[in-house]
Amino acid sequence: MLSGQGSTLFSGVNAMIGILSAIQLWLVAASLEALYSNDVVTPQAAFVASCVLALVNALLCRHALSFDRRRQEERRRASSPRRDRRVGAS
Repeated sequence: MLSGQGSTLFSGVNAMIGILSAIQLWLVAASLEALYSNDVVTPQAAFVASCVLALVNALLCRHALSFDRRRQEERRRASSPRRDRRVGAS
């Protein structure tokens, strides 16, 4: 059941991580430019926003990895030979 959703989930998560990483890079560039112009408020706000984005990225990665573990477990269960657990069965 989970295996059909895997590629869609990973594509979506990877796209989100890529977009959020690009935004973090933009925040670094904006804060460096603000520092060069002697502005101290903008880099502080960019730092806070970057920390929030890093947390969201970490949660997305954790969700994708846990989904992958569940999918591999399901695949392993489906491929293992089924034993007959009835009493007296040989």
